[in-house]
Amino acid sequence: MTRTLLTLLTLTLSYTALADEGMWTIDNFPTDTVAEKYDVDVGDDWLRKAQLATTRLEGGCSGSFASSDGLVLTNNHCTWGCIRNLSTSERNLSDEGFIARDRGEELQCPGEQISVLVEFEEVTDKIASVTAGMDEAQANSARKAELTRLESDCEAASKGERSCEAVTLYNGGQYFIYQYKRYDDVRLVFAPELDIGAFGGDPDNFNFPRWSFDMTFLRAYENGEPAQTPDYLRWRAEGPAAGEPVFVTGHPGSTDRLLTVSQLKFQRDVMLPLWLLRYSEFRGRMMAWQHTSDEAARTVQQRILNYENALKVRRNQLKALQNDRMIGRKASEERSLREAIASDPALTAAYGEAWDLIDRSLDTHRNFYEEHLFIENAAGLQGSLYAYAKTIVRGTAELEKPSDKRIRAYRDTALPQLTQRLFAARPIDKEFEKLQLTFSLEKMREWLGPDSQWVHSIIGNEAPDELASDLVTGTKLDDPAYRRKLWEGGAAAVEASDDPFIRLAATIEPGANALRIRYRDEVEAPRILGEEMIADARFQLYGTNTYPDATFTLRVTYGAVEGWEERGEMIDPFTRTSRLFERATGQRPFRVPDSWSNAREDLDPDTPFNFVATTDITGGNSGSPMIAADGSLIGLAFDGNIHSIAGDYWFDPSVNRTVGVNAAIMLEALETVYGADFLVEELTFTD
Repeated sequence: MTRTLLTLLTLTLSYTALADEGMWTIDNFPTDTVAEKYDVDVGDDWLRKAQLATTRLEGGCSGSFASSDGLVLTNNHCTWGCIRNLSTSERNLSDEGFIARDRGEELQCPGEQISVLVEFEEVTDKIASVTAGMDEAQANSARKAELTRLESDCEAASKGERSCEAVTLYNGGQYFIYQYKRYDDVRLVFAPELDIGAFGGDPDNFNFPRWSFDMTFLRAYENGEPAQTPDYLRWRAEGPAAGEPVFVTGHPGSTDRLLTVSQLKFQRDVMLPLWLLRYSEFRGRMMAWQHTSDEAARTVQQRILNYENALKVRRNQLKALQNDRMIGRKASEERSLREAIASDPALTAAYGEAWDLIDRSLDTHRNFYEEHLFIENAAGLQGSLYAYAKTIVRGTAELEKPSDKRIRAYRDTALPQLTQRLFAARPIDKEFEKLQLTFSLEKMREWLGPDSQWVHSIIGNEAPDELASDLVTGTKLDDPAYRRKLWEGGAAAVEASDDPFIRLAATIEPGANALRIRYRDEVEAPRILGEEMIADARFQLYGTNTYPDATFTLRVTYGAVEGWEERGEMIDPFTRTSRLFERATGQRPFRVPDSWSNAREDLDPDTPFNFVATTDITGGNSGSPMIAADGSLIGLAFDGNIHSIAGDYWFDPSVNRTVGVNAAIMLEALETVYGADFLVEELTFTD
C-alpha cells in the first residue's frame, strides 16, 4: 500500500504543481506553488481584496466592482435577459446598445440580484455528527434539515444583513455556510450593440483569435442610492503583457472532474445524447419562428445565441467522453485509488462500498430517467408560465410546514430570492411561450410514448399545439400581481384558482412529487453517500492539496498570458483592433456596428483586443475579472477556446485557454467609440 500511495501522491501533486490547474477556494489557494512558478506573492490580503471585489450574478455569471459607487463589470452576454426585458418593439436595446449618461438614466433590471461573499464557516463536523449511523435515505434527509437549520441560524445571527447558503465541496467531503451581501436593486449602465458584443457569433464561439467586445456595466444600488463598494478593482489602461501572470476570480458553475467512470459514462450514454437531440431541434424551431415577425426575431435573437453556445458545449463534452484515451486515464486513476483503499482493511471497511452505492444509484436512475426529466424537471412543460405555476402550487403547500421540513428550495432562507424572481415584472411573450410549450409537449409524448400515464393525463386527446394555445391564452400568470396574490393567498388561493396552468400544475403535482421523492431516496441519497465516502478516502490518502469541483461558488485560478500550438503553428495570445475591421463582412455575425465603423480612423489599430491565458475556468466564470499580480484589472473573461470544453472533466495545460477582453480596448472604446468619458473617469479615478 505504501508504494501505491506514494505513487499516487507524487503523480497528483507534481501534476498540479506543473499545470496551471485548479479552481481553488479562497481558504485553500496554493500560494507556495504560485510563488515557486511565477515568483508572485498572493497572500491573504490579496485574496481578501479579490474576494470582496468579485460579484456573483444570480443568472449564472460573475462580475467585479469597478468603482466605489457600485459599478459592476460583467459580460454583455450575462445581461441579455436584462436587456431583453428592458427592450420594446420600439426600442431594441440589444441592437442599439445602451448608455446611461447620468445616474438617473440607469435602468433597473427586473429580478436581478448581485451577491458578494463576505464570510464563510466550515460545518463538516456538524453534518457528520447528525448523519452518523444512518442509512443513506435517513442521512440525506437529516443532512438537508441540518443545513437548513444552520442557514437559518446564520441569518438570524446577522440580523437580516446577510444571506446564508449551505455549500458542498469535494462532492460531500466538506460542508460550509457562506455568508453573502446581496444587492436586489441592479441597474443597467452601459451595453454595447449585440453586433460587437457577440462579433463572430457561433462560428467564432469557443475559438481564437477573437474580436468580441463582450462587456457591460451594471450598478448595484442600496436604498435608492448607488451602493458604497470600497473594495473594487483598479484598472490598468494598457492591459496585460505576454507571459505575465494572471489570476481569475469568479463563480465557475460546475465541473465533473471528481465523478466516477460510471458517472461519466452515464452522462455520455444517457444524458448528453437526449439533451442534444432536444435542444438541437428547438434551436431549429426558433430559427424558423424568428422569420414570422419583427417581434419574434427580437424575442429569440439572444436566445438562439445562447442555445448555439450550449449546443457547442454539449457536443464537445460528448466528444470528450468518447475519447478512449482520456476515459482510460480516468479509469487508471480510479483503479489506483480503489487499490489503495483495498490494501488497508480500515479504509476498506470505511470506504470500500462507495462505488457500489454510486453504481446502484445510476442503475435505478436509468429506470425512470425520462419520466423524472420530463415531469419533475418539467422538460415536457417548458416556459416561464408553467414554471411560475409549479413554484406557486408546490411552494404554497411547502410553506405550511416548518422550514427544516420543507423541500430546500422553499426553506426560509431561500424565499427572498425565490419571491423576487416570482414577483419580478419581466415581460412574457405569449407567442414564444406557445412555441416552447408545444415543442416540449411533443417531445414528452415522443420520449415517454403515447401510452404513458403522463401523456394521457396532460395531453389527453388534444393536439399539443392546441393544448399549448389554450393554456397560454387562458392564463393570468403573466401578471406579477396575480402571481403575488396566489402566493400570498397560500394553498387556499391555489385550490380556488381556475387558472389553467395552476390547475394543470396541481393535477401533476402528486405524481411529480412522488418522482422527486423517488429520486431523492433511491438516486440522490446513495450517490451522495458514495461520493462522500470517496471524498473522505481522498482526504485520507492525499490530504487537501487538491481542489474541489466547481459549484458556482467563489474560486481563484492562476496562469499566464500565453498562446498554444495548434496543428503545428503557434497561436499568438493577442489580437489587435485592425483585424476586426478586416474580418467584417457587413452581414451578421461579422457585422461591425456603425458606431465602430464611424470611429475606425480614431481607433489605434494596434490596440490589443482579445487575449488568452492558461487559467482554468468554466461556465459561470463569464464576467470574471482577470487580475494582475498587483491586484489591478487587466481583462474580462468571456469564453474559453474549443479545448477548454473538455475542462469539465479534465484539464490539459498545453491547450486549455481562457479568452478575455483586454482592458486596453475596453477603455479606448468607451472613450473613442461611445464618448463615455464619464465612465472612463469613474474607472480611472484614484481616491
